[in-house]
Amino acid sequence: MGRRLAAAVHVQHPQTNEWLILQPGEEPDEDLAAIITNPSAWEPDDEEDAGEDSPAPETVPLVKPAPEAEPTPAQEPEAKPRSRTRKQADA
Repeated sequence: MGRRLAAAVHVQHPQTNEWLILQPGEEPDEDLAAIITNPSAWEPDDEEDAGEDSPAPETVPLVKPAPEAEPTPAQEPEAKPRSRTRKQADA
């Protein structure tokens, strides 16, 4: 029995180069499963062994968070005088 997907996955078939959408709960072929490298896409392997006493599995972040920039003091923009121009009337 193959592994089941926990989330929808978009993959390109290795032989036909056709884009496929695999839905949650599907068990993809081995060639397609090898392409799916995100561990969050898969259901847990042993659902029966996972009890309430077992710790939650570690999650792998999909995107590394950007470092926080140091706050800069708020500066008020300088007020520039507004000017208006009039269109010249056609004679």
